[in-house]
Amino acid sequence: MEPVAIICSQDAELYIILEYILGLDGYKTLLAGNIEEAAERARETSPVTVVLDCRPSGLPVARLCAQLKEDPTTRSILLVALIAPGAEDQHIQLLKAGVDDSLVRPLVPAKLLASLPSKRTTGARSNVHAHHVLSFGAMELRPDSLSARSGDREIQLGAIEFRLLRHLLENPRQVFSRQDLIAVAWPKNIHVDARTVDVHVSRLRKSLQKLRTGISIRTVRSAGYMLDDTDNF
Repeated sequence: MEPVAIICSQDAELYIILEYILGLDGYKTLLAGNIEEAAERARETSPVTVVLDCRPSGLPVARLCAQLKEDPTTRSILLVALIAPGAEDQHIQLLKAGVDDSLVRPLVPAKLLASLPSKRTTGARSNVHAHHVLSFGAMELRPDSLSARSGDREIQLGAIEFRLLRHLLENPRQVFSRQDLIAVAWPKNIHVDARTVDVHVSRLRKSLQKLRTGISIRTVRSAGYMLDDTDNF
């Protein structure tokens, strides 16, 4: 059975990043949008870990830490907090509430995996580094850093753009509808309309132009989008 990791956050892009990172290490991820939902899911699923988004404007995660550590049925769950740089006061507050580990954002995938329980194997943890680098033409997509590269040029991608590009790279010259792309790039419980897909594809196109590979995303009228390696559309 897959180990479960609950991600407590209201940030869809952060969830997508964490889902991908933890998925490389064999975890099934569940999204909790508030502390009540996180506590309920923790009691129902007995997760290995709960990852807590601790942005200043985010959730009252210290209260959730205290609840989970006081409950005998959830006391053993590893609590990992993601905090902003310079948030020392928040770090101390979380320690008092029972958090097991805290990591400073922006997130480094290897540090997150290293903070997980020791029962995870060393071989499994190395997946985030050894995971297959996807390539198409002169472009490489690097899952370990959420980036794409061509020669000495490199671009950083947001979580949604990364998942869109990964899917298109895995299926070059194949047309995907907007609904297809929504299914692979966004969490299932978040409503996304066609216009939102267009905006993210436009952003991804602009990023790909910086690599100067001739690879771009082509619009196929009344059908959707495809990845192509010719400039002559």
